[in-house]
Amino acid sequence: MKTRFTECFGIEHPIVLPGMSMVSVPKLVAAVSNAGGLGILATGPLSAEETRQAIREIRELTDKPFGIGVTLMMPGAKENAEVGLEEQVPVINFSLGKGDWIVERAHAYGGKVIATVVNEKHALAAQRYGVDALLATGHEAAAHGGPVTSLVLVPTLADAVDIPVIGTGGFADGRGLVAALALGAEGIAMGSRFSISQESPIHENTKRTVLSKSIEDTLYTPKFDGMDCRVMKTARAEQISKRPINPVRAFKNSFRLAEQMRLHWLKLFFGALIMGPKMLKQLARASNATEAIELAIKEGDCENGVHLVGQVQGRIHDIPSVAEIMDRVIQEAKDVRAKIA
Repeated sequence: MKTRFTECFGIEHPIVLPGMSMVSVPKLVAAVSNAGGLGILATGPLSAEETRQAIREIRELTDKPFGIGVTLMMPGAKENAEVGLEEQVPVINFSLGKGDWIVERAHAYGGKVIATVVNEKHALAAQRYGVDALLATGHEAAAHGGPVTSLVLVPTLADAVDIPVIGTGGFADGRGLVAALALGAEGIAMGSRFSISQESPIHENTKRTVLSKSIEDTLYTPKFDGMDCRVMKTARAEQISKRPINPVRAFKNSFRLAEQMRLHWLKLFFGALIMGPKMLKQLARASNATEAIELAIKEGDCENGVHLVGQVQGRIHDIPSVAEIMDRVIQEAKDVRAKIA
């Protein structure tokens, strides 16, 4: 199935694994790329040296195109982007920041750049920077999806820009792929679907918990990590969405957050303090969120932890390999196209 996106990025299928923190690790990234899609490494939790090691590990597992994701507003993201550019990673996906310098340097060695956006303003800005494609994140998506659903966001951005749009949020099968193409997209990202695969690092208990949930079993709240965020609906998640911040837990967890962000704790604290009460509150929520996410992903504890997942979880009913998922999606898309015709 060829589109401008597959032709430009040198991949077989117009399907992407987005960079999900603690989930999009080298093994899963390589599996998606080997299956004909585009795997994107999550670098948020990684230091610059860890990012370099992860890139080299991916290259040992695949000779297909892959990418790295960087959230530019986060400490350490610029350093990780620098590593990606030095290593001449085929694709760099940036979000929440001005990535014109990434575009210039990636294009110099023949690399491609994707910008993650949630609205038309940011899409047009990214196109001006010279990015090669947009990852349009709809309201249905796991974690920080935008306020507009994919059904409306995708065609709006496809009309607004001249570059390929990749829809994400609500896509998990061949019907979704065909629907996205009909809306004007030239590819889809399937984070939640690939996260429930044999190659995913998510704990087996959390994978099984996702299988038991419906499309209605998610929460979209700013009270989890300080930004609007979609998570699995559990008793713990509902408690977090209703209760005020636990300052004692936030203080304890802030040291872990500072370590992950590779900052001295005092620098993290006073930086947030200078930016005002709102940033302090967001820091407190982010501190608690890190612990909760790790409990769900690494330990399979969905009672005390919180799992980031999209509404499409209710469309996921098994735990196949990445290759099986890819084959299934492409075949279903072909069958749907034939039926429509």
